[in-house]
Amino acid sequence: THKLNEVLEIADRVTVLRRGKYIATEPTAGATEQSLARFMVGRDVVLAVDKPPGTPAQPRLEVTDLVVHDDRGLEAVRGLSLTVRAGEIVGIAGVDGNGQAELIDAITGLRPPTSGTVTADGRDITGATPHAVLEAGVGHIPTDRQHRGLVMDFSLAENMVLHDFDKPPAARNGWMFPRRIEAAAAPLLDEFDVRGGGVRAHASSLSGGNQQKVIIAREVSRDPAVLVASQPTRGLDVGAIEYVHRRLVAERDEGRAILLVSLELEEVLSLADRILVIFEGRIVAEFAPGIDRERLGEAMLGVGA
Repeated sequence: THKLNEVLEIADRVTVLRRGKYIATEPTAGATEQSLARFMVGRDVVLAVDKPPGTPAQPRLEVTDLVVHDDRGLEAVRGLSLTVRAGEIVGIAGVDGNGQAELIDAITGLRPPTSGTVTADGRDITGATPHAVLEAGVGHIPTDRQHRGLVMDFSLAENMVLHDFDKPPAARNGWMFPRRIEAAAAPLLDEFDVRGGGVRAHASSLSGGNQQKVIIAREVSRDPAVLVASQPTRGLDVGAIEYVHRRLVAERDEGRAILLVSLELEEVLSLADRILVIFEGRIVAEFAPGIDRERLGEAMLGVGA
């Protein structure tokens, strides 16, 4: 497991591996999350998200009375409405299977809604194609990085231009320019600290954390007004989690509207400026980040809904 609290609660001893090598074995009785994280990453890790208060501005993502059906034809999202403003992170908390996946799909063009509207930066994107949603200024960090975020057999440079492969400087008049694509990708891989290969390395050769950095680099570099982040740290180690959290806060401070959907309650509590609770396809409560965990948990289970 990479969940430090799980190790400390259950194990008697913990052995840490890093890049395929044995690092240390410690009794959990004297270990802390911070000490284990140091072994795992090789340096001190900031486990708490250090962020100043947000300064929300105009609405950039507006979802109104949205109804979405799942693959079985059942109503998964039921008249849901929410707003995310520039300069804020809105977190959606809920038990898995309460409509989060269908909501994200409807916003990003991967599933047509039955009714309701979705607006990004003033543009109606209800039922639009994924390409049209991207062109409207919506970035998407998907839950499944390997099936929806990357083409694993493509190089990192090719993955960086998945959205804009047919536009200058990547292409002109139907012709693609590999050297220009690689030249544009190289500084982004450096800026986002992608390790494990150069622009020609295949995405499949990278660790999960570095694959996630490639996706974030691609989505952020397009300067989106709205960034939809669905379980952005799923399966990542503490070092990669620290990086993703810092980057999301930095993007918030750049004025982006960020919708964060995560099953990790601590992640939502740490990152979100506002917390919306989803239960059976509806938003049933809204809380500030300092909410009591017991009260939040009750709302997630539909108590009082």
